[in-house]
Amino acid sequence: MSSAKAGFFDGIADKWDGWDDLEALGRKLDAGLAQMGVGPEETIVDVGCGTGNLTQALLRRLGPRGRVVAVDLSPRMIEVARGKVADERVTWHVADARRLPLGSDSFDRVVCYSVWPHFDDVAETGAELARVLRSNGSLHVWHLIGRARVNEIHASAGPAVHNDILVPAADTAEVLARLGFEVTQTIDTDTHYLVSATKA
Repeated sequence: MSSAKAGFFDGIADKWDGWDDLEALGRKLDAGLAQMGVGPEETIVDVGCGTGNLTQALLRRLGPRGRVVAVDLSPRMIEVARGKVADERVTWHVADARRLPLGSDSFDRVVCYSVWPHFDDVAETGAELARVLRSNGSLHVWHLIGRARVNEIHASAGPAVHNDILVPAADTAEVLARLGFEVTQTIDTDTHYLVSATKA
């Protein structure tokens, strides 16, 4: 992601949580993570963690030995998230998803919640996510609203993100397959978007 995008998200970080019903969102995130089969001892990367709403949901799924690494390009988003989440199972990084400060073959799962269309090069980003995943690790590209609504929001949000288009799930699946992932699930409806894949 570009510095312009980082600045855009810095500028809206303090408003972000006011645009959602966080209790209802939390229930949806909890249900989705249960369907994904997130286990209590997993190590998980939350890419594009924003204000930490998915981070909180992941922590509710994990036991004492589970770990989350939360990453965002926006320093202010990370600051807001850290203010909400005081838990020793989380580490925070301000970083570009194309250059994660993480070891190779280190994580059980990567979740990209409400962030995928903001990546300037999804193939390059996907390759980096594959690098940090263990063999048989899972990757999820996830939105809790439909693709058309995502694109409508971005089109009206300002020049930094107005070209950040969420493509059909089949296209995302094709990108991941070319990177060597085995795509295990695609959902692309008016209310939900999910592409799940496993690293070979």
